[in-house]
Amino acid sequence: MTVTARGKTPTTAPRRAAKTSASAKAAPSAKAGKEAKSATARTAPAAPAVPRVRSVRAGDLPAVIALDATVTGLHKADYWQRVYRRYGVAGQGLRHFLVAVRGDARDAEVCGFVIGEVRDWEFGSPPCGWVFAIDVDPHCRLGGVGTALLAGMRERFRRVGVDRLRTMLARDNTLLLSFFRSQGMTAGRLIPLEIDISDEAPAPAASSATAAQELR
Repeated sequence: MTVTARGKTPTTAPRRAAKTSASAKAAPSAKAGKEAKSATARTAPAAPAVPRVRSVRAGDLPAVIALDATVTGLHKADYWQRVYRRYGVAGQGLRHFLVAVRGDARDAEVCGFVIGEVRDWEFGSPPCGWVFAIDVDPHCRLGGVGTALLAGMRERFRRVGVDRLRTMLARDNTLLLSFFRSQGMTAGRLIPLEIDISDEAPAPAASSATAAQELR
């Protein structure tokens, strides 16, 4: 205990000491908070790089074939060679085969692809863009790859004056349905119809509708 010259203990000294002690305790906490925040910033995973979208090249085909086989379970090398010749080589501005790649030019890896074309007056509709194939490496999903691919296709369609994009997919393909809806696509005015024309298919049922009779 500190004593003054008069022999009395000051009443304010303990309060100052308590205040100083509180400040001393607060300082390490603030420092620890900064260090924790800095450590979190160092350990947080980096955001995936935005993929580059470009036209397919012959050297991309093995990766495209492998990606398709991973998703569909089918290895269709001959089919993809035909698609490449039609859409990758002879596109001429109306057919497009695009791939999304990550990494530098020398070590770029294909992480997705999209294929589409402009079709004129199909089903009585003015020229519009059709996307008939799109896929993304399962390890690269939720990283903006599909969005970048569809945006690249939209841009190429717009260059030739097309202002509408269509696609078709199976009812039970909820993955693709969710993706296209997230891109703003909704049900269109066209209704797909089909019939089994194999030898074993049953004969179509007779219809009494007036419109159907007029078309026969």
